[in-house]
Amino acid sequence: MHYCIKVSLDDLLKGQSDELVLAVDKLLAEIADWEGVTISCSKNYIVFVRNQTFFLIKPMKGLLDLKFYSIKPPEDSIVTKSTLYSKKYENYILLTSLDKLTPRVYALIKESYNLL
Repeated sequence: MHYCIKVSLDDLLKGQSDELVLAVDKLLAEIADWEGVTISCSKNYIVFVRNQTFFLIKPMKGLLDLKFYSIKPPEDSIVTKSTLYSKKYENYILLTSLDKLTPRVYALIKESYNLL
């Protein structure tokens, strides 16, 4: 059984450094303007949907686990894991500081958005 527990963004980010909260704010500000995007918070994730989920942020102790999708595995050193699942790749970036939030990260998220 799958169900979503709605929580507030503040609750989800409780205990995160100011720097990582700022990183989430920057991601939210950028992606919220993309056409047809809905953003919500579940128990463990910030979920970004356009017809289907295309991006997730999982706040963890001292880092943000970013999950996005692609047709082929990205050949970027910033991607820590890439797994084939249901004809597309689930990719992960562990964001530990604001300076790691580069234009390439945004580009990878945008590619995931464009898959749908």
